[in-house]
Amino acid sequence: MSLFKSVKVINSGKAILVTRIDGSSIRYHSTWLRDNSNDPKTRDKNNGQRLISISDIPVNTYIKYASLDKDGKNITLNFLPKKKQIKFSVKWLETHAYDKKQNNSKVWIHRDLKTWSQATLKRVPIISYKLAKSNKKLFLKWLKSLHCYGFAKMSGCEKKSGTVIKIAKLFGYVRETNYGKWFDVKSKLNAVNLAYTNLGLQAHTDNPYRNPVPTMQILHCLRSSARGGDSKVIDGFKAALRLKKENKNYFNLLSKYCSRFEFKGKKNVHLKSRFPMIELSPDNELTAVHFNNRSIAPIIDVPYNDMPNYYKAYRKFSSIIDDPAMATTFKLAPGECFILDNTRVLHARTAYSGTGSRWLQGCYTDKDGLLSTILTL
Repeated sequence: MSLFKSVKVINSGKAILVTRIDGSSIRYHSTWLRDNSNDPKTRDKNNGQRLISISDIPVNTYIKYASLDKDGKNITLNFLPKKKQIKFSVKWLETHAYDKKQNNSKVWIHRDLKTWSQATLKRVPIISYKLAKSNKKLFLKWLKSLHCYGFAKMSGCEKKSGTVIKIAKLFGYVRETNYGKWFDVKSKLNAVNLAYTNLGLQAHTDNPYRNPVPTMQILHCLRSSARGGDSKVIDGFKAALRLKKENKNYFNLLSKYCSRFEFKGKKNVHLKSRFPMIELSPDNELTAVHFNNRSIAPIIDVPYNDMPNYYKAYRKFSSIIDDPAMATTFKLAPGECFILDNTRVLHARTAYSGTGSRWLQGCYTDKDGLLSTILTL
């Protein structure tokens, strides 16, 4: 069954008007349609990349004729002044529709994402390493849940050093940093980072002092016999939206002005960046949270008159993040790991005792690999 009922040329050929079966209508501009043509002279048939630039499309491009095929599955367009006939799939046009109301004043999150708190995250998405390797259907379901909630677990991983790299390769590529391809999270003398001590850590996103920030993190448990050392995860998007609900001015301050982050390590490492704690796209999509009390640097991008309220906003956001009702808490057993979206989900840990041992290995990867794997599966 066709999605569209009819099509006609409007605005002297500068656009088409398509009427849907339900009576609603939608418009597409001639230049947009020509730019998105999928014929062999416009796009490479092997890789789908464009063979033309915007400069190759005449400024006065217009549509002379438009028709809906008898089966209702395609629309045929004739372009001038460069004579060109192109077919567009009705399904493709509907998927890529852009003629809709824009509400740029409202903060929003992508439709594939769901925010959560301790009360609403009923079940943590989990899969075994064996099933992730052998069952594509279950693996895809798990990957979609990881993307949706920004957090998931995996069980049955080898209890061997370097296994975290094998886990990363299931859906992406390892992002090597000054910490190496992977890093050990266990108590060390003269630790270069507080994560390498037995101290408790406030919920945070990792490495906000990098640009770009690593977008995914994996933490794999090799040993866990120490008392304490429980892991916590908090949905940063849920925390940001809660802040907006409780104090819109505070939300606006943390999304308007940049914080600064800095890390000085050994071996000639000195990293700096600036991001807003709550990051929005130009059309107000909530895209990232950057929060790390250990590495925040002097904030110098906030005007003098706004600085007192900025610190009030920072304090309020921190208290929301620290609220136990926001956190899901668990203790990793050897062979388990958790994976999180480091631009959204904050993680923390409780302090642990000096007796026994706690050894996690971590690595970074990037979200483009995750999303690519979801699309190809």
